[in-house]
Amino acid sequence: MKTLHGHERDSDHQLVMALTRGFDVLRCYSASEPVLQVNEIARRTGIPTPTVSRLTYTLSRLGYLQRVGLGRYQLGPAVLSIAYPLFAATSVRRLARPLMEELASYCDGSVSMGIRDRLNVIFIESCRSTMDSNPLVPDIGMAIPIARGTSGSALLAACAAPEREQVSNQIKVKTPADFALFRERFDQGLQEIEARGFSASPADLDMQGVSVNVPMRCTGDGIPTMFNCSIARTSPKARQLEDDIGPRLVEMVRKVEAAIARR
Repeated sequence: MKTLHGHERDSDHQLVMALTRGFDVLRCYSASEPVLQVNEIARRTGIPTPTVSRLTYTLSRLGYLQRVGLGRYQLGPAVLSIAYPLFAATSVRRLARPLMEELASYCDGSVSMGIRDRLNVIFIESCRSTMDSNPLVPDIGMAIPIARGTSGSALLAACAAPEREQVSNQIKVKTPADFALFRERFDQGLQEIEARGFSASPADLDMQGVSVNVPMRCTGDGIPTMFNCSIARTSPKARQLEDDIGPRLVEMVRKVEAAIARR
């Protein structure tokens, strides 16, 4: 879950606190915890339970939450109606998908595309080969903390230096335990990207896979983007990760950039 810290809220007098708290409630949910009780939401957000009760009632009336029992809620369909215009308007998704499908088929794995949401990489497209045996691959809407995933390092490599530094400072303040590992991983990944265009590492989602990551700095939407190709560790193609799959992912990203330039 991603929320503004108290000092950030106190210093920004333009914030509408009721709206901010409403989004704090929605950000509590995840694929592993699709249903939450009011008291659990209160514990996670720090919002008083009576206020959470009013917020969940209001959000359910608007369709952003659904009541599934006494004091228990899950996300509602209206959440998707908000997200769809972003997906539909992201032209790089439409340009990249055929190339992602082609590479996923070639490597018997998955190819995913991610952008930044605060301190997370959020995946907005994912293509998977029918031969992929890795049980865990990024799905659309899935979020991975930048500080804990090698895909996050590649995404920051796609950002301008001021944005990169800002995110790094936020990670240091909000998740200090992750910061040392993040800095080491990011510095190593950046060196690999500068040397050969991609970074190679164990997959973010579980240790049953290996992956390569490529940043894309030039997008028609002006949004820093990264691409990830993940292969099951037991796949014969895993042995070709750095000599073949990595360069192919770089080539794919360059084709997407060229298509954007032509538009």
